[in-house]
Amino acid sequence: MGTGRCCLSHQGRISINIGTKSLLFGAHQFILHPLFVFWGWWKLYGFPYDPRLWLAFIIHDWGYWGCPNMDGPEGKCHPYWAAMVMARWFGDEWGDECRLHSRTIAKHDFMSPSRLCAADKMVTSLTPAWLYLPMVRMTGELAEYMEQCSTTQWLELDPGQWYALLGQQTRAWAERFATWNNYGYTRPLHVDGQRRRNQRATAGSAREVHSYRKDR
Repeated sequence: MGTGRCCLSHQGRISINIGTKSLLFGAHQFILHPLFVFWGWWKLYGFPYDPRLWLAFIIHDWGYWGCPNMDGPEGKCHPYWAAMVMARWFGDEWGDECRLHSRTIAKHDFMSPSRLCAADKMVTSLTPAWLYLPMVRMTGELAEYMEQCSTTQWLELDPGQWYALLGQQTRAWAERFATWNNYGYTRPLHVDGQRRRNQRATAGSAREVHSYRKDR
């Protein structure tokens, strides 16, 4: 986890990085966000009896501390801190549970997202707009989040409409994923990650051989 990186601005005011602000009083507020993730898990998978899950709910986003952005290069790497802690304490499977709560990292690693990812995605549909929007306005996250959705479908939406649509879409994805996961398909895809990498390497070698033969 990085430092909070508080510094004085030119006007003499204390400046805090957006990732730290998010954890202190924004979208990932360190008390409220875990509670909504807990609720999301309960709705998707039933009551989370394993206390290791509770710890994952609490710390999975702590890697945002000190990040200068939420969805930039630093922000996208935020799951690695919690993954390192969980893997060290409880084994690699628990590290994966935190690391793969990011769909970006899961896609990069050719793996399925974890169940924590689905519970996390439920949060935008469970957190009321009257609570969420003032928090992300105050931290500056709202502008960055809405910019990430700057496609034709989203351009004409005000923040309230944007948040409502976001909640609908993320909840629909989470519920589809949970249904699929409940049939036992998530973990096999973790194994398939290596298989996909091998297939890509084999395909690359085949193309090189084919190119070589054509040149000959």
